[in-house]
Amino acid sequence: MRNKRILLVLLSLIMQISGILAQNKSRYTAVSLDRKVTALLKKMTLEEKVGQLNQYNGFWDVTGPKPQEGKAAKKYEDLKRGYVGSMLNVKGVKDVRTLQKIAVEETRLGIPLLFGFDVIHGYKTISPIPLAESASWDLQAIKKSAAMAAEEAGAVGINWTFAPMVDVSRDARWGRVMEGAGEDPFLGSLIAKARIEGFQGDFSSNKNILACAKHFAGYAFAEAGKDYNTVDIGESTLHNVVLPPFKAAVDAGVLSFMNSFNELNGIPATANAYLQRTILKGDWGFQGFMVSDWGSIMEMQNHGYTKDLKQSAEFAINAGSDMDMESYAYIDHLIELVREGKVKESTIDEAVKRILRTKFLLGLFDDPYKYCDESYEATTVGKPEFQQTVLEMAKKSIVLLKNNNELLPLKKSGQKIALIGALASDKTSPLGNWRLAADENSAVSVLEGMQVYKENELLYAKGANVVTDEPKFVFEAQLNTTDRSGFQEAIAAAQKADVVVMVLGEHGLLSGEARSRVDIGLPGVQQELLEAVFAVNKNIVLVLQNGRPLAIPWADENIPAIVEAWQLGTQSGHAIAQVLYGDYNPSGKLPMSFPRNVGQVPIYYNYKNTGRPQASDPGTVFWSHYIDEKNTPLYPFGYGLSYAKFEYTDLKLSAPSFKDNGKIEVSVTVRNSGKVAGKEVVQLYIRDLVASVTRPVLELKGFELIELQPNESKHVSFTIDKKMVEFYSANNKWEAEAGEFKVFVGGNSVQTLSANFELLD
Repeated sequence: MRNKRILLVLLSLIMQISGILAQNKSRYTAVSLDRKVTALLKKMTLEEKVGQLNQYNGFWDVTGPKPQEGKAAKKYEDLKRGYVGSMLNVKGVKDVRTLQKIAVEETRLGIPLLFGFDVIHGYKTISPIPLAESASWDLQAIKKSAAMAAEEAGAVGINWTFAPMVDVSRDARWGRVMEGAGEDPFLGSLIAKARIEGFQGDFSSNKNILACAKHFAGYAFAEAGKDYNTVDIGESTLHNVVLPPFKAAVDAGVLSFMNSFNELNGIPATANAYLQRTILKGDWGFQGFMVSDWGSIMEMQNHGYTKDLKQSAEFAINAGSDMDMESYAYIDHLIELVREGKVKESTIDEAVKRILRTKFLLGLFDDPYKYCDESYEATTVGKPEFQQTVLEMAKKSIVLLKNNNELLPLKKSGQKIALIGALASDKTSPLGNWRLAADENSAVSVLEGMQVYKENELLYAKGANVVTDEPKFVFEAQLNTTDRSGFQEAIAAAQKADVVVMVLGEHGLLSGEARSRVDIGLPGVQQELLEAVFAVNKNIVLVLQNGRPLAIPWADENIPAIVEAWQLGTQSGHAIAQVLYGDYNPSGKLPMSFPRNVGQVPIYYNYKNTGRPQASDPGTVFWSHYIDEKNTPLYPFGYGLSYAKFEYTDLKLSAPSFKDNGKIEVSVTVRNSGKVAGKEVVQLYIRDLVASVTRPVLELKGFELIELQPNESKHVSFTIDKKMVEFYSANNKWEAEAGEFKVFVGGNSVQTLSANFELLD
């Protein structure tokens, strides 16, 4: 049995290497690539091998003198000796070329460097934050957005991005929800694939860069939504919820992974052999390499898992963490550990081969200066067509949450409109977090977008600042909780207006890494401002700019129109204005549930039914509920309105059951009964009614984005087969179990048509 498993793993490895080579149009075969890597490895000293596992942060302004002391001097000397495999946070062709030239022309073996950077949702030209892009449910648009980011980053010398983040995120308190695809593993898997294909392409030019699936694994399940906190989840959640997007990343040909800061089952992910060796490199046959997150090897001492940095290096490399990001653990201790017999040199060799293989596939051995063309840099960064790409992505990301009495779209003439909110004129906040290379004040503000429509009178009032000072990436933002001096100006503007547009929410640096929040309502005094304006003019359109789901029950109860506009990037203001005025019909659907109250969090659509899902008798208390709030979210997963109106009818199944190799066709009729054309995301969900481990009440299993003219109908069909109903079972494997199922089709996870079917033995 053991030999059979080893054979299957070896076959999987060969198939994956061949698949990656074919996908990336490599000039190498699997055999020739292995020969190249092995031949180079044989020439390397142990010190040079360890050097390939070492990643340093940028340390030198190449326009100045060479570093002479401290860490910078050590890094410089290590670079010249060939003891560095990668650099991060080095950008610009001049800097990259200088460092690459040292690695290629001044070291003994001339092995080129990887240059990594956090290109999360754009480099200089900024797309919507990833959570916003996910609201589009438009996989081709998401892929195009990633390809644009890769092209711009590649033009400045970067050949590796630390994206996409594929963590399934259920807790809106956790700031990094902005960086992922939301709460669903199926949608998250498809978006992971789209972004990886967009970043990596076929590696044929410097328009393609290396992608990195992160954070492996469970990072988003940090207790209490507090970043870097402990994670404690069961095997079923790990395999059925957390891991699928990572497996999809491997299947899409991603060539690097990043491990996570958290522990899992009491073992820090960086030293978790079950994750890295058993699952990733064993069961899945992953052929790329694993990089630690910043300092995560060193931080194992803080976890209480290792006694010192040397032991941290030992545990990390033996568990399968191939490259050390800024812990200095490998470069300082691996050679000694090999000589002591605590780490086998073959373990080092395996890690080095993974990194060398990736550099060959990226084309760096063919042309180390592939990403170092200054003329290309000058003509590529900020290209006009990039602006159109991010504008289209931004419009597709907007979600219409409420539109009572068809307050939207706004009339284009003859109205007096009050625009209120500090975020309405802000040109930096809409860039969101993780926009490290973007210029400050480079986004189109909502005010500027609204000013394009000149037939209405536009009155602007700030109302109140969200933060006291412009926050910085590495420092906490300070909320404005006291200054209400602008309220009266806002109230006066609202009193004069036919319609009030209020732009409220989070500053772009209130979400992201290390930006956990316990209060996920409108920050600072914005709720007070909203209520003060409402008291004098109830005709309000609330435009939310935020990086996470917010709890806004008062607004939902009182405000007639609400638009979720996230942090939409460089073209934010134009996208929002075009939606508000009806030049673009919103079609976004929520990738995360919005809670009524932070006390419901984590809240998600694919929850378990429990043993007491409802009261046995009306009025009794002994069932799973809150005594002071509803169980349901304020806005559910998959929810989003349109200026069109869509009706679902005539759900049909081609058969009531199917067997092992069979299938069932599910069809539904969708009609646009509205007055304007619109796009709709038709969603398919399945429930496994009885299984060897308890299953969620719903699971997204398919969707289709359609466009309908007024009064047009379309028949939409999906195919259900055995693979669609597989899950990680009590047998500790992925399989489908015979039994009864329920299928749901609709425009969100709540309002659906349903039917039953059966999988037979």
